[in-house]
Amino acid sequence: MNYILIAKAAESASKSSTPPAFPTSAQISSCFYTFGVSIVVAFVLYILLFYLLRSFLRRTEKDTAVFILGMLQIPVIVIFILASLKLSLTQLETKGIINWIDRGLTACLILALTYGINVLFTEAAIYYLKVYARKTEAVWDDVLIPLLQNFIPVITYVIGISLFFTTLGVDLTGIGLAIGSITVVLGLAVKDILSDFFSGLVLLVDTPFRFGDVISMPDGSIAIIKHIGIRVTKLYLINEHCEVYIPNTTLGGQNIVNLSRPTTHYAYTIQVSVRVDADAIVATNILKQIIVGHPDTLGNLDEKLQHLDSFAALREAEGDKLSKKEAGRIRLLVEKDVNSQLKKIEQAFEDFVREVKKIEKGGLNSEELGNLQKNYLEILSFVGLVAITERKGNKGKWVRSRLEEQVQTEKPTLISLIRQWYQTWLKDPDLVIEDQHLLPDEWEQKIELMKIKLNKLFQKILNPGVDESRLDDYSLKFVEWLHESFKESNTAWKEPQVQLTDIQGSGMQFSVRFYVDNIQLEHWRRGNRIQNEVRREMVRRLRQAYIYTLG
Repeated sequence: MNYILIAKAAESASKSSTPPAFPTSAQISSCFYTFGVSIVVAFVLYILLFYLLRSFLRRTEKDTAVFILGMLQIPVIVIFILASLKLSLTQLETKGIINWIDRGLTACLILALTYGINVLFTEAAIYYLKVYARKTEAVWDDVLIPLLQNFIPVITYVIGISLFFTTLGVDLTGIGLAIGSITVVLGLAVKDILSDFFSGLVLLVDTPFRFGDVISMPDGSIAIIKHIGIRVTKLYLINEHCEVYIPNTTLGGQNIVNLSRPTTHYAYTIQVSVRVDADAIVATNILKQIIVGHPDTLGNLDEKLQHLDSFAALREAEGDKLSKKEAGRIRLLVEKDVNSQLKKIEQAFEDFVREVKKIEKGGLNSEELGNLQKNYLEILSFVGLVAITERKGNKGKWVRSRLEEQVQTEKPTLISLIRQWYQTWLKDPDLVIEDQHLLPDEWEQKIELMKIKLNKLFQKILNPGVDESRLDDYSLKFVEWLHESFKESNTAWKEPQVQLTDIQGSGMQFSVRFYVDNIQLEHWRRGNRIQNEVRREMVRRLRQAYIYTLG
């Protein structure tokens, strides 16, 4: 019996001391051959992707694919090398150290893929999401994109690192339970932070403002929305010239007045006193002429040009800069042309809608639809857009039609006039450096939105389908957007208002209400400057008429 036990122990010891099996020379040769072939294939793919394909894509109008290829160049090289090594190891027996090397290569391949996905998202996807957001009116884009920019890389790396350790054979179950327990404890400890986070998500859904908006705080201070973070929102206080960070919970619970909505026009009211024995009608006319004469207030453009020269408290010419009066006159003249073109477009749409309502009953036949398309193209010519039809094949098979901007036109178009208008606006001597970018960005975004909306309506008119009875509604909806979000052709309701509000002792009290054209300009101090210039001019003109009193 003892002999048998000793024999088994000796057999077991001999097995445990057996040297590990090494790859044969044939396996090693096959491994190197596979690795060499893989590297050659990877090199050919690299040349095809990053040289031939990139040179071909550079000839296209859009650089999206070229940009993505440039971002992925280094991660792709690493992935090619790791994949070649892993493929070559399949020729060896996956035992012992070879198995660990294979796991290590798989783990490294996961890290390389994680890095490539993260680079693709943060450098390419976020960039083009921002570009797309500029072409939409949804203000939640401005909040959603920063949140994605902060969260997606974290989630990507967490998943990638988890797969990395799992591939190496590390059991993450215990770590997961520990993290879960810690999360519960931390959740109770940082409930205020979580509350701010979810309040930020509520701000994302409600979107009461967007970046750059001018808001009035409950304490009366004026602030600019600079950044909506995960926990706090960063505001810039104009008067104090400092930044303030407000928790999202606190901000979401306040009554906030957005001074930039629905438009950047803002109404100011000035109280002024006139001698009680003065002619109230004369005083009213003087005050109205003062407001109308300022180039940066809203009002009838013909009247503004008429009274502009009589406004004394304006900046004079300095160096190569125009005087305020000259720059204002040039801008107002171009704005007259813009408003005239807008009225033509609005009238053309009214005629178009009237025609649609007349013929839409009973459905549209091909002839009626063709006439509508022709009339719509005439409207587009006022805007500065033309229809481009792409065809392919020997028979000229139709592919699609789209709208493009006219490069050169003999007649002025709305788009060309808008660009001429904001370019003359940039000559305003009161503007600051930031305005040289703010104005073009603002109006180019509006132009792009107008193109998108008109193109959508164009596609509806080309192929109305079940919407053939709603073409008039779509047209009216565009005109409504033109009024509310693009530019008003007539701002009669925003013209200055002068009212006699009270008579006390030796003075008559007048209330003067007027609109400033864009309070976001001049580092958000445009309204204060205009209000000050108007007050000075009131004092000068009323004293000149011998009717001013301190009241």
